Amino acid sequence: MRSADLVSSFGEIARVKDIDRATLQIIVEDVIRAMIQKRYGADEAFEIIFNPNQGDIQILHIQEVVDDWDLVDPVTEIRISDAQAVDPDVEVGEEVASEMNIEEFGRRAVMTARQTFQQRIRDIEKEHIYKEYSEMIGEIVVGEIRQIRRHETLLVHDDSVEMVLPRREQIPDDRHRKGDMLRAVVKEVRRDSGSDPQVVVSRADETFMERLFELEVPEVYDGIVEIKKIARIPGDRAKVAVTSHDERVDPVGACVGVKGVRIHAVVRELSDENIDVMEWSDDPQTLIKRALSPAEPVSVKINEEAEPPRARAEVAADEVSQAIGRKGVNIKLAVKLTGYEIDVYREIPADEEDIEIQEFADELEPEVIEQLKEIGCDTGKAVLELSSGALARRTGMNRDTADHVIDVIRTEFQRGPTVPDFLAEGAFQVEAMGGSDEDEEPAETEETGTPDESQPRSSEASVEVDRSE
Repeated sequence: MRSADLVSSFGEIARVKDIDRATLQIIVEDVIRAMIQKRYGADEAFEIIFNPNQGDIQILHIQEVVDDWDLVDPVTEIRISDAQAVDPDVEVGEEVASEMNIEEFGRRAVMTARQTFQQRIRDIEKEHIYKEYSEMIGEIVVGEIRQIRRHETLLVHDDSVEMVLPRREQIPDDRHRKGDMLRAVVKEVRRDSGSDPQVVVSRADETFMERLFELEVPEVYDGIVEIKKIARIPGDRAKVAVTSHDERVDPVGACVGVKGVRIHAVVRELSDENIDVMEWSDDPQTLIKRALSPAEPVSVKINEEAEPPRARAEVAADEVSQAIGRKGVNIKLAVKLTGYEIDVYREIPADEEDIEIQEFADELEPEVIEQLKEIGCDTGKAVLELSSGALARRTGMNRDTADHVIDVIRTEFQRGPTVPDFLAEGAFQVEAMGGSDEDEEPAETEETGTPDESQPRSSEASVEVDRSE
């Protein structure tokens, strides 16, 4: 292969991969020097002149002229008799440059050089992809679905870059087919040694919803309305807290739009995910009240000393189910949005008697009292709203202890003349109608310990939410 042909093949590869001329020159010189090192063991005595415009590579072997009997290193030195064949006027001690042809390295060496060049181009291409998409983290991209696998979906962006949409980053209700165009947000770019960079995208991340609001709401894009916090259960429900930096602009109204046209566009993209938009507040009590919407808490008490900080919210009796939500969704999102563990209780009227759990200290062990307080049962009625099986599960105490606790508290209430009959009969129990049989606990879900909306609501309820969800 002639040098012109080799340069031409190098140039064609570089044009396809969009490699600039300066980078091409560096790569070509490195490849030629690798050929020289493999043949001669060193490349210090060689000079490479590359002219991409004319498609020519010139390789000069520069050697020092020595007497015929003084030759030690044939790579860096040349006999005077051989040097005069190149330049008749040369003398001992001077340098002479002789030009080499690519063909002298052999066909195998040239083919190896071409493969090395292609590998260097691929390495540069990988680096470009890694840098480009690393700068795009948090931005929306549109890709074509190439393949749908069990645990991930592969998309192609710009006809060349493959992106991965893992199952955990998908919206559960998403249904797509090969060839569909799909929007997602770049979440991370992974790079393992020797492999192509992997661009991971997401549709379940809160950032994806935030970018959709920027696309649909000009005030958010311009920074007039700021999205302070987003809490999502992808495909189910989300809460978005917003604030306005212009008192003339209503942040909630701007995000919803006229007749809900703006938020409906976001909802459609998210497979009909329900979105609650509320105004942000720096006051934790106000924020918690808004986060528990559609319920309207009567009061909120904050305990900043707890780890994590906790809040006790009291709501009207007919709003307990709304505050908790189906399967505890509403209170889970409120916890994520506010950063507080929230316990929801029914508001106790002033004329309704109750007994603080601490009053049972003479009949219950101190550790039992603490276990009850930890799950929000700080009054006798709060304990009676739970069946013994549910009480055992939520506190970690054994079933016999749970039965004993309920018997002690129920007996104390039955002694008083003012205890309503419906409480003693368990008519307003959240978690069971019977209270003692584990088979009679349909009103508590296994995952969240929250009341089923199909059952009668309690006079008081407390739900603890695992922050890992």
